[in-house]
Amino acid sequence: MPGVIVTHPPKAEPKDVEALAGYGVATVHEAMGRTGLLGSHLRANQQDTRVAGTAVTVLSWPGDNLMIHAAVEQCGEGDILVVTTTSPSTDGMFGELFATALQRRGVRGVVTNAGIRDTAELRAMGFPAWSAAVSAQGTVKATGGSVNVPVVIGGEIVRPGDVIVADDDGVVVVPRGTAREVTEKSRAREEKEAATRAAFQEGQLGLDRYDLRPTLKRLGVEYRTYEEHTGSSDSSEGAGS
Repeated sequence: MPGVIVTHPPKAEPKDVEALAGYGVATVHEAMGRTGLLGSHLRANQQDTRVAGTAVTVLSWPGDNLMIHAAVEQCGEGDILVVTTTSPSTDGMFGELFATALQRRGVRGVVTNAGIRDTAELRAMGFPAWSAAVSAQGTVKATGGSVNVPVVIGGEIVRPGDVIVADDDGVVVVPRGTAREVTEKSRAREEKEAATRAAFQEGQLGLDRYDLRPTLKRLGVEYRTYEEHTGSSDSSEGAGS
C-alpha cells in the first residue's frame, strides 16, 4: 500500500502542552483513568528529564529510516517525533544526525518503538530519547511509509497533534481534544497527593487514609499473633537454659 505524508495536522494548544509539562507521566496516566501509557518497554536514554510536546508520527518499515527523513520536514517548534514500525524492530533507526536536524527545528525529543544509537552523543547534546532498544545496527532508506497518521504503540493510539509527555517513568499520550481536561485532572490529583504526603509524614497509615481496613475484612484477611498463626511459641525461647 502506498504511503502518505500528511501536512499541517491540527495540534493541541501550546498552553495546554506547557501545562501538562508540569506533571509527571504517572500523574497524567492516573488522571486519565490509568490509560495512555505507551508501554513499560520504552526506556529513557537520559535521567531527570521531562518533556511534553505535540506528536509528529512516523510509520516505517523495520530496519528502514526513510520516513524519518521525510518526517523531519514536517517537524517544528514544540514537537516530539514518535516512530513505530510495521512489524517489531530493534534496529538503531535514530541517532545523532537525526537529533541534530530535529534540534535545529525546535523538536523536544523522540519516542520510538524501535532502536536508537549514538546514545552518549544524544545525552551530550541534550536531546531526549525514549526507545524500545539500543542498537548499533544500521538501516536502509528503501521503503515507503507514512508520516502524520495514527500509529499504535503499547496498545495505545497516537494521533498527530496529540500531546506526548515523557520522563524517567515512561511515555504517555494525551489525546489532543482532552488536553485541557487532563491538565485540570492532573492538577487536582497532584493537590490530593500533596495532602496525602503531608499525612504520611505525620505518621498516618495508608490503611486508614484510604479506609482500607473494611476491604481487608471483606476479603477475609485476618490479624493473628505469631503464636496463633504457628500454634506454638518461639522455639528459641529459653534456649541454653
